[in-house]
Order: sequence, then structure tokens, then C-alpha cells
Amino acid sequence: MSEPGRLRRELRALLADGSRDVAALDRLCVGVVSALPVDGAAISVTSAAAVRGYSGASNPICARLDDLQFTLGEGPCWHAVRYGRPVLVGDLTGQSGDRWPMFTPAVLAAGFRAIFAFPLQIGAIRLGTLGFFCARSGLLDGEALGDALVIADIAALTFLDTEARDSPSPVDMPPGEGLDGVGAYRAEVHQATGMAMAQLGVSAQEALVRLRAHAFAAGLTVDEVACEIVARRLRLDGDLSG
Repeated sequence: MSEPGRLRRELRALLADGSRDVAALDRLCVGVVSALPVDGAAISVTSAAAVRGYSGASNPICARLDDLQFTLGEGPCWHAVRYGRPVLVGDLTGQSGDRWPMFTPAVLAAGFRAIFAFPLQIGAIRLGTLGFFCARSGLLDGEALGDALVIADIAALTFLDTEARDSPSPVDMPPGEGLDGVGAYRAEVHQATGMAMAQLGVSAQEALVRLRAHAFAAGLTVDEVACEIVARRLRLDGDLSG
């Protein structure tokens, strides 16, 4: 996995010509596939009403499947952007896949057995989704899940940064607290959240709640607790390492 600072620079370079450049979004998805244990990726930028705008994919099959979700109005990515939370399905042949009776058969026919969708979201601002396709069944491990959360967050920050730069009324941020400053902090927290999800067997939302609760009880900041988890000196299930 790329170091977060380098990944941010790579994403910004890929989207330097504008976040609506489909070729740039395709390159972004190809880069993501090389960084994660997945076989395909697709990204869609949407409105708050889950209306799909522009998109990109690592290959034509993933592009077709991503388009199909928004055409049918069902699927993990559609659900993620609609409700603003990750959707992780490690085995589409199981009960989880039954939630999407029209979409799931198409994914299985394309040779994929698992799919993971992450909303591109900054606070209440929903920008789109990033979806990953895997040919083999199984959930992402803690490290890969943390990396996926980091990538989704950096992509969202990059889109927001691009939109703010191109807007006649750009978002005001304190000096030194733009994409690099915020992204570095959120990357650590998201990586820790992914690791906590794997340790505790809970959702991303609950893992983040546990992380915040531990920070409050220990008199620490959330980023301090995240650093301990990422360094493997702390496990939220009570086990200490080192």
C-alpha cells in the first residue's frame, strides 16, 4: 500500500485536469486495483439524491456493473451512496446477495464473488461511491479494509478540493490545514477503524464509536488512539501488543 502522503499526491496528479475527466477516473481505478487485493474497481460521482453523474472504472466489465447498479436502483454502491455507509459483501452467493435480485446474478456471471462499496463522503457532503470487485469470496482483512477506507477518504477530499478550487466561492480552510493536513489525520483514523472492525467483528460505524469511546475513557484524542491501534500497541478488544 502506498504511504498516505504519496497516495494523496498521486490522486491529486491523476485528477489534476479536473475531477470530471473520465480518463483520470479510469486511471485512478487502475491505480487502486494495484494497491489493494481486489480485481476491479469503479468510481461514481453522484448528487445527494443518488443521481449518478460521471464515473470511471479499471476495466469495461466493472464499468458495466457500476452502471447497472444505478440503472436498476439496487446494489452495494447504490446503497452506500444512498445511506452514506460502507457495504461489505464477502460472498454474493450467500444471503447477502439476495438483497439485490437483479444485480447479483449479473455480478456472478461476470466472475466476481465479493464486492465492497464505500461512500465518498466528507461530513454531510456525499460526493459518490468507490466500489471494489473480487473474483474470490472473502472479506477484506483489517489492513486492506483500512487501506480501502483511506483511499475512499482521500478520493473524497481530492474531489472536494478540486470542486472548491474551481468554485467561485472556494471553501475556506486555515493555512496548512487543507488536503494534506486533514487527509493525514483522517487516513490514520480510517486505518484504525478498519483494523478495529476486523478485531471486533463490528460495522465501521460501531468501530469508530468504540474508538471514540476508548479515547474519551482514556483521556486521549481520537488520533492518539488511532496511532496506537495502527502501531499495533492497542487492540480495542482489550489485548495489548508489544
